[in-house]
Amino acid sequence: MSTSPRDEREYFERIYTASEQVPSGKVATYGDIATIVGDGCDARIVGHALGALGARAETVPWQRIINRTGGISTSGYSQRELLEAEGVAFDERGHVRMDAHHWTGPSEEWARAHGFQTLPKRPGSEPDAQLRLF
Repeated sequence: MSTSPRDEREYFERIYTASEQVPSGKVATYGDIATIVGDGCDARIVGHALGALGARAETVPWQRIINRTGGISTSGYSQRELLEAEGVAFDERGHVRMDAHHWTGPSEEWARAHGFQTLPKRPGSEPDAQLRLF
């Protein structure tokens, strides 16, 4: 990302704002946050921004942002413990059970009002979605 330090801070603030929308007990991927932020944001930039939180780590729920396979990308931190304290379940591989905890993204109204994007709808992400066999 070739931006000035001021632009980078503003960009990171957008990433933090999007991350703050993920509710307790849910997770989003680095790519999800990048999609919500838009403007050429990608998963690596989200990871870089979250790694630069500093004192903001007390208010931005960084632990709720994980990799696309449900794995934890941090080392030396208590990310899993923080997530488990919020009720997030892990499978036998140590990955978050994405079927139960993957956030569907912000509402269209919130995204529009704050200049963000929504996530594309995932199959089965609707509350009343049923498996159709035919």
